[in-house]
Amino acid sequence: MSNTTTGKTPADKAPAARTPAAGEDQDLGAAGSQLTTAPKEEAPNLPSLGVIGWARWFWRQLTSMRVALLLLLLLSLGAIPGSLIPQEGVDALKVEEFRENHDVLAPVYDKLGLFHVYSSVWFSAIYILLFVSLIGCIVPRTWQFVGQLRGRPPGAPRRLTRLPAYTTWRTGAEPEEVREAALKLLRKRRFRAHAVGEAVAAEKGYVREAGNLVFHVALIVMLIAFAWGQLFRYEGNKLILEGDGFSNTLTQYDDFKSGNLFDPDHDLAPFSFTLKDFHGTYEPSGPNRGTPRVYEAKVAYSEGAYGEERPTTIKVNEPLEIDGSKVYLVSHGYAPVLTVRDAKGKVVMDKEATALLPLDANVTSSGAVMVRDGYRNAEGEREQLGFNAFFLPTYGGEGSTMLSTFPALINPMLALSAYHGDLGVDAGFAKSIYQLDKTNLEEFKDSDGELFKKQLKVGETMTLPNGAGTVTFDGVQEWAGFQVTRQPASGWALAGAVAAILGLAASLFIQRRRVWVRAVKGADGVTVVEMAGLGRSESAKVPEELGDLAGILYEQAPDAPDAPKNDDDSPYSPDTHVVPAEGAEK
Repeated sequence: MSNTTTGKTPADKAPAARTPAAGEDQDLGAAGSQLTTAPKEEAPNLPSLGVIGWARWFWRQLTSMRVALLLLLLLSLGAIPGSLIPQEGVDALKVEEFRENHDVLAPVYDKLGLFHVYSSVWFSAIYILLFVSLIGCIVPRTWQFVGQLRGRPPGAPRRLTRLPAYTTWRTGAEPEEVREAALKLLRKRRFRAHAVGEAVAAEKGYVREAGNLVFHVALIVMLIAFAWGQLFRYEGNKLILEGDGFSNTLTQYDDFKSGNLFDPDHDLAPFSFTLKDFHGTYEPSGPNRGTPRVYEAKVAYSEGAYGEERPTTIKVNEPLEIDGSKVYLVSHGYAPVLTVRDAKGKVVMDKEATALLPLDANVTSSGAVMVRDGYRNAEGEREQLGFNAFFLPTYGGEGSTMLSTFPALINPMLALSAYHGDLGVDAGFAKSIYQLDKTNLEEFKDSDGELFKKQLKVGETMTLPNGAGTVTFDGVQEWAGFQVTRQPASGWALAGAVAAILGLAASLFIQRRRVWVRAVKGADGVTVVEMAGLGRSESAKVPEELGDLAGILYEQAPDAPDAPKNDDDSPYSPDTHVVPAEGAEK
């Protein structure tokens, strides 16, 4: 019934185009006003700018959308070196290693603050400017948008034919009936509509501006949540043998890092737990052989200093949550149990488990066993013993490679190489417990003058050369690695990200548009109905929607009996078309 076309108006149906007068330009401008909350930009009068004028101009530039996008881009670019260059707050050892290996770059990076990007002056400046820019954008837009919601759509322009989408027909219905039907129809289609003189004005698509504001508010929420999380976060790792416990204090962690405003005396949640048992099963065959099927740690935990102990199970991606902190199960390995005797047979290490670190998926492990106190050699002199340890939970047998063939304890084998002397653990600075410092150590020699080493199965004993003592492999104990983290405001960051996506989708896919319906008596006494639509931007949706509305209204107010006929003798029906909208907002 309704014929909708796009492009320029056909010559035989549209009124002749003419240049609108100044009053009509203003009329069209009023019809398209307030379709957006973007502030109007006024060119500064540079010769007359004073201090206040320049301050206002600078504020307008800072709070403009293009500057906000530019700052957001700079923030993203500034985060790149923070991901590629070692950071002091994440891994201080890698930073020191980088300084040792790069004599030229390291001083430059220090001056630019690239070893602590997220707390550097330049990154903080970008962050704060972006924060201020977003607030400066949002506050005036929000008040303007609230004002638009409280107001009403503007009245119809005098010449609706100059709007981008337009249709008209003549009907025998009274103008009041047409306007009343149009008002009901538009409200039913969720337009905000009201009668203004001889026309009905309606508007729809406020969700677009609401989505735009939600997007920018969500960005602020994300920025605040990110800053709060970085300043008050903490993360620590702890390796725990079966049967041992952990208390959430700073001295209990193997390694620990936190935000700049984190206070370990007040911000560490008071809790403790004991690792009762680690249980792991693995795929025995097929292409996924060795892949974990069950990977869990059974623990008993308590909150506070005198909390009741409660059992629970920690699994991968199923952490234990206590007072805002999360305890994740992150690793697993084996700890050979050894008994060491000195030259006189005195026990200096009594069935003590030493954790070794996994090297591959089959838990081939390596590390160091240290005997720090109590050992005396064959001459009765005090010394320290050190052993490089290499452990295979499933040894392939004699002649096979020194790599485990399966992660479970099926055929455990321990290889030791022995040293004696000074371990360097009393030097006064931190050293890794998983590596031997051989600076002041001497090798035990075998009969061929080579480094003394031996492979042991459970229950076997290694006798050190020259009666220096013995080492017995008593068994294997399992350990589990845990990561304790607290990331404040992470929920707010997630909510902000979701809101930003929804707001951006609304601002991109919803169009704000206006529709006017005018019904007046013509010179011959027949009612003339005009409908026109205007969108914030050119889109096929406006004429399509107008054609749909016109078709429904046409059924309620059809052609007059004496309406002119088309060339094919069919009744005249409304024709919706698009014309260049001179003076209207594009």
